[in-house]
Amino acid sequence: MKLEHHHVQFFTAVCYDWICLLETDESKEIIIEALQYQVRAGHVKVAAFVIMPNHLHLIWRIQNTYNLEDVQRDFLKFTAKRLLKVIRDKKGEQELEQLFVGLKDRRFQVWKRNSLSVDLIHDWFFRQKFDYLHNNPCQPHWQLASLPEDYKYSSACFYETGVNEFGFLTHYDEI
Repeated sequence: MKLEHHHVQFFTAVCYDWICLLETDESKEIIIEALQYQVRAGHVKVAAFVIMPNHLHLIWRIQNTYNLEDVQRDFLKFTAKRLLKVIRDKKGEQELEQLFVGLKDRRFQVWKRNSLSVDLIHDWFFRQKFDYLHNNPCQPHWQLASLPEDYKYSSACFYETGVNEFGFLTHYDEI
């Protein structure tokens, strides 16, 4: 049996200033493509996800040969660059002003600093985060779906039907 170096983790990335940068399907597809790449490259295994209008949640395991901070940084950096390009191309430079930070290393910020990453070392804690993630679109303040499996940009349907529509999910029993 292979000893795992990294724990399964609950990861949350929040858009800068809680701005709803992930409302459009095009923006959500950027996140999907980035996750597909990370899985194809062997960097992570993803057990669950949900993409909300201004944040995303993942349950994933960074693979042993990769550094946790590097994988998270690369994922966030790639998605930020792509999201900025979409905003610039679709809405223009003026729309970017709400993301202006004027730092030495960047003019604009897509993600809040210090994303949440929590090790899921207990089954009860895993189950709590798993259920929370999938039920997020059904919360009254979002009203994105009536049932978790009805929300397209989530892994809930995978666990209901077994269909891996996005092609990057690994059942939590196998992660």
